[in-house]
Amino acid sequence: MLDLEIVPERSLGCDAWEFVLGMHFSQSVAIIQSQVGTIRGVQVLYSDQNPLSVDLVINMPQDGIRLIFDPVAQRLKIIEIYNMKLVKLRYSGMCFNSPEITPSIEQVEHCFGATHPGLYDSQRHLFALNFRGLSFYFPVDSKFEPGYAHGLGSLQFPNGGSPVVSRTTIYHGSQHQLSSSGSGSLCPAPLPELPLSCYRHQLHLRRCDVLRTSTATVGLRLHMFTEGGGRPLEGAVCAVRAVRFGDSCQRVARALGAPARLYYKADDKMRIHRPTARRRPPPASDYFFNYFTLGLDMLFDARTHQVKKFVLHTNYPGHYNFNMYHRCEFELAVQPDKCDPNSLVENRGAVSITAYSKWEVVSRALRVCERPVVLNRASSTNTTNPFGSTFCYGYQDMIFEVMSNNYIASITLYQPEGTRPHYAVNSIA
Repeated sequence: MLDLEIVPERSLGCDAWEFVLGMHFSQSVAIIQSQVGTIRGVQVLYSDQNPLSVDLVINMPQDGIRLIFDPVAQRLKIIEIYNMKLVKLRYSGMCFNSPEITPSIEQVEHCFGATHPGLYDSQRHLFALNFRGLSFYFPVDSKFEPGYAHGLGSLQFPNGGSPVVSRTTIYHGSQHQLSSSGSGSLCPAPLPELPLSCYRHQLHLRRCDVLRTSTATVGLRLHMFTEGGGRPLEGAVCAVRAVRFGDSCQRVARALGAPARLYYKADDKMRIHRPTARRRPPPASDYFFNYFTLGLDMLFDARTHQVKKFVLHTNYPGHYNFNMYHRCEFELAVQPDKCDPNSLVENRGAVSITAYSKWEVVSRALRVCERPVVLNRASSTNTTNPFGSTFCYGYQDMIFEVMSNNYIASITLYQPEGTRPHYAVNSIA
């Protein structure tokens, strides 16, 4: 049984680890992976068709804990303990819930102190005792329903009849205020900023502007933030850096720091289709700089060591690479190709594309007509892909990888062969 400490409006954890409000989904998964054998039977719940409107949830049924993440920012907004019998809970070192200690109203008030009168939901027969950043829910028999006109106020119980906490939530700010509709429903929890403890000396992305001419990509302008390098309580420091096609690996490292991982391409699976593939020896391997917290990969040419591709990841659940990257918050303006002179469709302005655009809207605006290439990913150790294939559409100097739900999984930006600089090679007699 887990023995955890509650910090209202902040976290749930122990000396070895803690789930902190505002932390990214991938950081929570990393904690769970580090506790294999202790935390078991974990489930990830999401909506395949509506990934931006339905919360992303990590459910730990064997521990009675649920982590609820904002579906857009993919950061933790609510920690819920929904089965109090499966976990020990403490506050400031004092245990208030365990097999030996029943979390009654009196026990909660003894441990946490006085607070405002609770809220009573007559439809669900639940009594909520609220502190800032923390709420306890008690199931109440309908015969004890208070006689207040608006259902507010403290409930009176006979000796020994005090209800026991059935659910606890930790959140940021004052979540439990009645909504303006007067229906008794609760306002949604506000999403906290990424805590300084979760920066971990990494750059994090606010926005990525794709720099383009009328029909070609030039580079990226990255708006980033990280922790201050001075005093421990110093806040976030913002930085804006630009990287372009043709930049050397040294220049990129100076702008963005060392990559989280360096990955060499094992082989070129399309080389077999080239007429000279069998006569030429395999070239040296191109390599990627992986910046996971920026949602970005950069491919460098093995010969020139200069950038020749950018890959922007949207990190949607249901994709093969989900949880590997943070979402790249890119903004891309694409000028559609000129229409056929005989077409009745008039040329329009630039089409705006973001990480939240749906392909059916984008393809209609850009008038993409080519058939897609089917991409089925699989690792060397596990040849099955439970998420199915994706579809790749080429347009100008871009490749859009599209999921079955019509959301864009990634965008690859590259320099066409004819636009790359050529380098003379002097022969030795």
